[in-house]
Amino acid sequence: MRTLDHPSRGEMRLDAVLAALADPVRRTVACKLNDAFGDHACATFELPVSKSTATYHFRTLREAGVIRQEYEGTKIMNSLRKDDLDARFPGLLDAVFAAQYIERAGATAPDPQA
Repeated sequence: MRTLDHPSRGEMRLDAVLAALADPVRRTVACKLNDAFGDHACATFELPVSKSTATYHFRTLREAGVIRQEYEGTKIMNSLRKDDLDARFPGLLDAVFAAQYIERAGATAPDPQA
């Protein structure tokens, strides 16, 4: 069975996690995993990038410790490592997700002064 390398909780580094979550595509992946129940295959995300670029984004998230990827047959299933990240960097993910939702709401909300 093929496996992928993941950093342990103690090996997670703040700069790597923040760099991974700084990209809007990767942040979208993390937010979708946070909102969903269970694991999700890479193809279910419908990202606005090519397949090879999506692979790069998923690898960046995995290597930073933001997501866990495991083979299930021919698919790679993704899950958010929320418990590990909350233990290592308390409140970080909640703050990132709250900011993302505020930004999304602001981008789609009508301008009251228009």
